[in-house]
Amino acid sequence: MTEKDKFIEKAKENIEKLKQLKTEIHGTDFLRTWDHTKNDLEAVVYVAQALENMIKANISCQVFKGGLAISNFRDQSTRTRFSYSSAANLVGLANSEIDESKSQVAHGETVRETANMISFFAEFYGIRDDIFLGEGHKFQKEVSDAVADGFKQGVLNSKPPIINLQCDEDHPTQSLSDLIHIAQYFGGLENLKGKKIAMTWAFSPSYGKPLSVPQAIIALMTRFGMDVRLAHPEGYDLIPEIVDLAKKNAEENGGKFTQFNNMEDAFKDADIVYPKSWAPFVVMQERTKLLKQGNAVADQLKQLEKKCIEKNKEFIECDEEKMKLTKDGKALYMHCLPADITGVSCEHGEVSAQVFDKYRIDTYKEAGHKMYVISAMMLLTKFKDVPELLTQLIKENTPRKKAD
Repeated sequence: MTEKDKFIEKAKENIEKLKQLKTEIHGTDFLRTWDHTKNDLEAVVYVAQALENMIKANISCQVFKGGLAISNFRDQSTRTRFSYSSAANLVGLANSEIDESKSQVAHGETVRETANMISFFAEFYGIRDDIFLGEGHKFQKEVSDAVADGFKQGVLNSKPPIINLQCDEDHPTQSLSDLIHIAQYFGGLENLKGKKIAMTWAFSPSYGKPLSVPQAIIALMTRFGMDVRLAHPEGYDLIPEIVDLAKKNAEENGGKFTQFNNMEDAFKDADIVYPKSWAPFVVMQERTKLLKQGNAVADQLKQLEKKCIEKNKEFIECDEEKMKLTKDGKALYMHCLPADITGVSCEHGEVSAQVFDKYRIDTYKEAGHKMYVISAMMLLTKFKDVPELLTQLIKENTPRKKAD
């Protein structure tokens, strides 16, 4: 059996698993993982893995013959920005990114009007809006309602599903990429129950990192029966409703959810560690109020940053000594990237250079799943019979590129 044949067989196995799932994802947006059934989430995993294997087998996955995938990044991004563009290209679409500063939004154009005007030939609409606590998910819902109304009124030929590329509450493309990474590491989704994952706060010289990654992890991994440990110093709480959701998920799925105040306790006997900085919940609330007031409060923002950095003065990082506390001293280290690396990207950071370098390739592979996750969301929200769609692509066996 050739390497190509092996990848095709793996893709077919993923498709067979997908066929066993009764999903409710078609025709919906993908805003938060907890808006979807567990079957929907598993479907994203299996479609993403099938696409990954098909690309490795040099099979084209382009199901669209033109059209746009719109993206709106209201915050900085590297991995997610290029993953979305690549995902659109993978299924046959061009990506067009809106720059609000160069659009009529800067002149007061409403969300409803902008959403309709840029969606005439759009199949999908991806949005990152994670800066303002309490506003990101709200904005994504507003866009969704606007394009749904445009479709209903006959303005748009179809309603483009909204894909959350990170908001103030959740980062589903990241957490599902992380889920695939963990599942592959431990041999499948069925092997995750009981696995211990430590989602822990770590120091960063940048005080305003969003809460959405730790919230995404505790909300998703508890759906798969994992033993989730959330650790952070006093005052670094996440959104209370999402913490309550993680507790509920753990109870319903045979997992555990435990909270700690220090990294060491969470790391003990852990299978996976995810040390990541985030801002205190109350600080993000205060920061949101100031940011909404514009440039006039620049001095107040600087004072808030100074206060936060002072609060962060205790340098808590993931180092080799802490990694020794994990299961057999060799837990899987994970990060959404970019990590703040002590002595490399900053004086004091989230992780020591020694630990990061040891797992650097693993974190790159972790990030590499995101393109396929986004493509999977696109196919599942747009097409009714994705197993048949993928099977047909394999039968056609159209090369994505000429042989090297």
